[in-house]
Amino acid sequence: MTNPLFSDNKLKLGVFATNCSGGCAITTAPEALELTWPNTLSIAELADQHGYEAMVPVARWKGFGGESNFNSNSFETYTWAAGLAQATKQIGVFTTSHVPTVHPIMAAKQATTVDHISNGRFALNIVCGWFRPELEMFGAPMMEHDMRYEYAAEWVEVVKRLWTEQEEFDYEGKFIRVAKGFSMPKPIQKPFPPLMNAGSSGKGQHFAAKYVDMAFINFNPNDLEQAKAHVASYRRLAREEYGRDIQIWAGCPVTQRDTKKEAEEFVQYYVVEKGDDVAVDNMLRIQNVEMHRMLPQRAEQMRFGAKLGWGGYPLTGTADDMVVGLQKLADCGIDGVLLRWVDYWDGLRRWQKDVMPRLEQAGLRRPRH
Repeated sequence: MTNPLFSDNKLKLGVFATNCSGGCAITTAPEALELTWPNTLSIAELADQHGYEAMVPVARWKGFGGESNFNSNSFETYTWAAGLAQATKQIGVFTTSHVPTVHPIMAAKQATTVDHISNGRFALNIVCGWFRPELEMFGAPMMEHDMRYEYAAEWVEVVKRLWTEQEEFDYEGKFIRVAKGFSMPKPIQKPFPPLMNAGSSGKGQHFAAKYVDMAFINFNPNDLEQAKAHVASYRRLAREEYGRDIQIWAGCPVTQRDTKKEAEEFVQYYVVEKGDDVAVDNMLRIQNVEMHRMLPQRAEQMRFGAKLGWGGYPLTGTADDMVVGLQKLADCGIDGVLLRWVDYWDGLRRWQKDVMPRLEQAGLRRPRH
C-alpha cells in the first residue's frame, strides 16, 4: 500500500480543516486560522515532516455568519488536495466532496489526477450534503435524510466503476444515469483510493460499513464506555453484514500547554470570552439541532463543544494529558484522530516536541528513523 492511512501505527494522526478560515474554532480570537495559501501549505509541510498520516479538508461554500462569519473563506478541496499533494512527500491528502455538487465522472477524474500527483497518497471523504444554504446555491435539492445516502451509494458505485473498469459501461440508477461511462488513466492505488464518511444515523452507518474504509464518528466525550460500544458495533456491522474491515476515526480539538491551568485559561479565553455565539447558533440551527428541547446544561455543553472545535473529544492540558486522552481513545478501538488547534503552527510544534515521543513510548506510534 502506498497510502500512509494503512501504516502500522496503532493510532494514526490527521490534521483537520486547514482549508477554511477559522479552522474548527468558532471564535473571534486573532490566533484563529487566517486562510491564505502560504498558511495552509506551511501547516501541511509541518504535518508531513512530522509523520502524520492525513490532511483532511472541510467542503465549505458559505460561512455561518456572526462576527467571525466562521468558515466563510475556504479553498475548494480537490484543487487544494492537488496543491498539497505536489508539495508534500509522505502524508495522505484527502479531498472532501459533497456528492450532490460534483458529478461522479468529474469526481472520479479529479481524484485520479490527485492520486497520480501524490503518487498514491490520495483519499476521498464523502459528505452527503446537510448545509441547506450551500446546496441552494447549486440549485441542488435538499434531499430527505435517507435519500441522501441512497444517492451517495449510486455516486460511489459509479466512481468505483470508473476507477476499475477497462471498458465503457452504462449505469441506470434511481438518481444517476451514465451512458458509456469511461475514465482513464486509473488511480495508482488498487483497486482504488480509500474512502471516508461520517455517517452517524442507522442509514449512515450502513452506508459507511458497505462502501468506505474509514468511518468518522462523534460521541459524548463524557461517556467513553458508550463510545467503546459504538465502535465495536460499527466494526461488527461492517464485518457481519458486508464482510469488510473498516477503520474508525474521531476528532480532537487540542489545547496543549506546559500546565493544565494554562491550557484551561486559553480555552476560557477563546471559547468563552471570544467565542462567536451567533455563528454557533446558526450552525446548530442549520443542522436541525433542537436546542430548545434540551436541558439548558446540555444545550450549553453543545455550544461550548462547537466553539471549542466543532465538537469531538477535547484534549486540554499538558503533553501527558494528551497521551492519557489518546490512550483512552485507542482503548475504545479508535484507529485515528483528526486534530485541530486554534493556532495550528504552535500546536503542531508543541505536539512534535512533547507529545510524539510520549506516544512512541506508550506504543501508540512507532519510532521514526
